[in-house]
Amino acid sequence: MSDLTQPATALSGVGEALAVKLARLRVESVADLLFHLPLRYQDRTRITPIATLRAGHEAVIEGEVAASDVVRGRRRSLLVRLKDGSGILSLRFFHFSPAQQQQFQPGVRVRCFGEARAGATGLELYHPEYRLLKAGDTPVDDHLTPIYPTTEGLHQARLRGLIGQALEKLDAAPAALPDWISQPLRERFRLPELHSSLHYLHEPPPDADLARLADGRHPAQRRLALEELLAHQLSLRQVRLRIQADGAPVLPSGRGLQARFVTQLPFALTGAQRRVLDEIAHDLERPVPMLRLVQGDVGSGKTVVAAMAALQAIAGGCQAAMMAPTEILAEQHFRTFRDWLAPLGIEVAWLAGKLKGKARLDTKAAILDGRAQMVVGTHALFQGDVHFQRLGLAIVDEQHRFGVHQRLALREKGEAGGLTPHQLVMTATPIPRTLAMSAYADLDVSVIDELPPGRTPVQTVAVPDERRPEVVARIRQACAAGRQAYWVCTLIEESEVLQCQAAEATRDSLAEALPELAIGLVHGRMKATEKAEVMAAFKQGELDLLVATTVIEVGVDVPNASLMIIENPERLGLSQLHQLRGRVGRGATESFCVLLYHPPLSAHSRERLAVMRETTDGFRIAEKDLELRGPGEVLGTRQTGLAQMKIADLERDRDLLDQVSPLAKALLEEAPEASQPLIRRWLGEEAGRYGQV
Repeated sequence: MSDLTQPATALSGVGEALAVKLARLRVESVADLLFHLPLRYQDRTRITPIATLRAGHEAVIEGEVAASDVVRGRRRSLLVRLKDGSGILSLRFFHFSPAQQQQFQPGVRVRCFGEARAGATGLELYHPEYRLLKAGDTPVDDHLTPIYPTTEGLHQARLRGLIGQALEKLDAAPAALPDWISQPLRERFRLPELHSSLHYLHEPPPDADLARLADGRHPAQRRLALEELLAHQLSLRQVRLRIQADGAPVLPSGRGLQARFVTQLPFALTGAQRRVLDEIAHDLERPVPMLRLVQGDVGSGKTVVAAMAALQAIAGGCQAAMMAPTEILAEQHFRTFRDWLAPLGIEVAWLAGKLKGKARLDTKAAILDGRAQMVVGTHALFQGDVHFQRLGLAIVDEQHRFGVHQRLALREKGEAGGLTPHQLVMTATPIPRTLAMSAYADLDVSVIDELPPGRTPVQTVAVPDERRPEVVARIRQACAAGRQAYWVCTLIEESEVLQCQAAEATRDSLAEALPELAIGLVHGRMKATEKAEVMAAFKQGELDLLVATTVIEVGVDVPNASLMIIENPERLGLSQLHQLRGRVGRGATESFCVLLYHPPLSAHSRERLAVMRETTDGFRIAEKDLELRGPGEVLGTRQTGLAQMKIADLERDRDLLDQVSPLAKALLEEAPEASQPLIRRWLGEEAGRYGQV
């Protein structure tokens, strides 16, 4: 074990208690300390004369104690008067010990650092860092002082000392931390060397560009961010290579079956759908597993594309499975596929956690013996007791709700005879290119960038909730004209119980205000059959108004619904708001979305609602969501690894992503042995999990 791979307890002064605090910062080894980078820096490299000091400025002051007294004002404090020949200022301590008070004898020289504030005695430093000087004492720092992310009970000085020890170990044994990006590659991609980058970031020279460092744009920071992005990309490529090392069933075009299907559709396929279907068909005809992500904005027709892909698998003598993240969405897919495929003589089965007893046993038997050619369900599909006869295609809907490993577990269901099923991943949440390049490096990406003809843009308005009566009147007007409306309740609490109670209360108050309307209710705690009945009644026009929680976010298609009210929209992410808004505007009638917010709004919330008013472009909204909320929120926290990047920031470093793919390709060609250590350096234990999928 090299000095750098040793646990942090190998450092002087690190016992078990301190190791626990370091672990909270994801620092477990000596090397981890080197990659624990500063948040910002302070300039303690020069002494500032007291006379030139200004309020609000941080500075190093050196002077002689003129007086020291405990003063009683609103709060008891120790006040130390310090003079340096140019002027005088006060150090004020609200928390102090008798021993500390004794230190500040008149004539003692003190060097201190803090922020000057205007106080009762003129300029004052509150609780400055300080030390007493002796004759011939050390000069000021020769580099900027780093301020690190820390945790309770771990002070900056202690952290700096530990990182200083780690840097000494690095200097004593440079080979213990190899630069896995070789010199020729560094020169080609204009990257600084690893060791010098780390030294620079922990100990920047006095003339360092603080603005660039604060923005994360310094070449040394960019070098480390690029290496981290590279490690994530390599890990996902490794997943892809492992999967594609297995064979997949060759599924020649099922054009005959697909043609019969298309003729029964009440609409024509768009050019974008046909282009994506050609890409999928090409993948399915090859003996390696397809790994493809299909992105499409709300209403672009991804479900039809999934059905066409499933028909190609079924025509090739295989089964197809579609997995959705929620039971309500999985049920809707099941009904859609059953309506589409049953006329073609194809049996469609449904499997979810709530399917029990004989019904579950019968469904599992139909899946096992191949009678069920198309299977739709939730994550129950990849439970251990579910076995397919010959799974040729696994379709995953709303990929961002599943982690990488959850998705890949489905492949094991088809590994009969050494063949791996093809994988088609779909999402109606447009994923910014930045995220797609890093989160889905193991997937080929297709985009359905065209909406079917007849879809009308949705007009969006933001209204404060004191204008609720006007909104209710708007619903009355729309329903009187033969249209239908949604009212979506959102709560800040995660509790499903509270959300359902809020939805029920809203339904009751709307029923009182609109007695002439038929009002339905859908929420997460209702039985699936109850939800299905209400949704069916709404779709058939038996209900005028549907009050719902966010369970109706995806998959519901009611062309006659032309008005949606979203209560407390400031509590939802932009992409989720966009998904909800996509439930209206599905017919030819002009549609509206009312964002009924609770004032006052923060500047951040105002900015988010403004984006919703200005655009219906899902990709632009997704980019803004990424900028405002970060990748972990946009993708869903279950997406492995992305929310936990140590240094890289996908929004700030988006321009680096253009370099990541060519760098990964070059590294795998020229130094493949560097791939695994790089992944291990940045993903740690995650690296092993990526390698096993």
